[in-house]
Amino acid sequence: MRKLESLIVPAKIEYLYTCTNLVSSSAKKEGFDEKKIRKIELSTEEALVNIYKHAYREGGGDVEISCMIDQEDHFIVEIKDYGAPFNILDVRDPDINTFNPYHIGGLGIFMIKSLMDNVQYRRESGANILTLIASRNKQ
Repeated sequence: MRKLESLIVPAKIEYLYTCTNLVSSSAKKEGFDEKKIRKIELSTEEALVNIYKHAYREGGGDVEISCMIDQEDHFIVEIKDYGAPFNILDVRDPDINTFNPYHIGGLGIFMIKSLMDNVQYRRESGANILTLIASRNKQ
């Protein structure tokens, strides 16, 4: 696996653009098309907003973003925080047929799972590590 770029910033909304810009510019440098880049960027944004809102209830913390390419040419975004444990894969998908459009929230995790080709989570050494994987060939 080849690491492209990474950064560590405070887990605050003021850093959202910095993080999503890092991800989209890394994917662009690797030749991913605009449609795929938007999916990667939106998924990263949703994951980060959840971290900003929920991970550090007792005060501030940091978030680390790393962009990588593996041997199969997948673009990988790894998001690490040391907040409260939270596995997004444990969240059940909503029934979109009975979804109330006036209820705010609840679709971000579903959107991440739908937009990415693979989503992985692990808890390691006190850190939540969310991995978003996008295949170059799948739309």
